[in-house]
Order: sequence, then structure tokens, then C-alpha cells
Amino acid sequence: MRLAGKKVIALVENEFEDLELWYPVLRVQEEGAEVVLVGPEAKAEYKGKYGVPVRTDAAFDDIDPNDFDGILVPGGWAPDKLRRYESVLNMVRVMDAAQKPIGHICHAGWVLISAGILRGKRVTSTPGIRDDMVNAGATWVDEPVVVDGHIISSRRPPDLPPYAKAFCDALAGS
Repeated sequence: MRLAGKKVIALVENEFEDLELWYPVLRVQEEGAEVVLVGPEAKAEYKGKYGVPVRTDAAFDDIDPNDFDGILVPGGWAPDKLRRYESVLNMVRVMDAAQKPIGHICHAGWVLISAGILRGKRVTSTPGIRDDMVNAGATWVDEPVVVDGHIISSRRPPDLPPYAKAFCDALAGS
């Protein structure tokens, strides 16, 4: 239970990639961390790309990111929605400024791009947003997981085991 006492935000919006939300959430919980599912509305249901529902614990505007030790951003089509909320971008910026672990996978890099925190970072993502990552000033590499300081990135569901481990390792060390 090396993550006991740690609190993590898991961002939620409709059309998240089901595995990219649930696998890291469950992995972090297995290590003892508390995960708070945060979406546009508290106690609301959102559905993943394959129909798996999730009920949020809190709304974006109801939490203080300073009270958390890390943040997970799932992929799918949700990141295109998430990056439109200023409160989500603020959460990511707060985590970045505090050097707290930020995990993002697949299309989730869009959220970090919109938050303006990728310049000079080494990252990966789904190849479909490679150009977006590069245009945001990042160095993109095609690897299962990339750790650049407190930013942990991954490509797609087959890469979930090393991604979730790397996020847990970063959280344990923070």
C-alpha cells in the first residue's frame, strides 16, 4: 500500500476510452490511493466509448487541485471536451507548477496542449495527435510510456501496464 494517503484526480467526460480510465484508476486504488472521479457535474453519470458508465464524485469547479497529489487524464474522445473547460486546464496547470504527477494517455495529450505545459517536454501519445504534440513544443517519441519529470505519457490500451506502473512509481516518489 505504498500510495496510502495519496489522493488522485481522475478526469471524466463522455466518450472516455473505457480501459484508459478504469485500468489506471483501479491500479492506483490497488496501491492504496484515493481516487476522486471529477467531471462537469458531481454525482452525474458519464459513458465511455464502449458504454461503460462512471458516476462522478465531484464537479470540476468543486475541488481544489492543491488538495491532490496527482491527476489522470484518460484518452478517447473525452479529451477534446475536457480541454474546453478552463477549470480542467487550471487543474493541470496547478499540478504542473507543483511538479505533481500528471498521467495522460492516447488523445489526452490534447488537454496538456491546451493547458500550455508541453513545451520542451518529451512525450508520447496516439500517433494521431503526434503533430499536435510537436506543434505544442514537445518532442514526440513512439514508446509505450515516456516519463519526463512529473509528466507520464502513454500511447494506447496495450501500453496500460507500463503506463499505470510508471504513474504509481511517480506518485510514490512525490
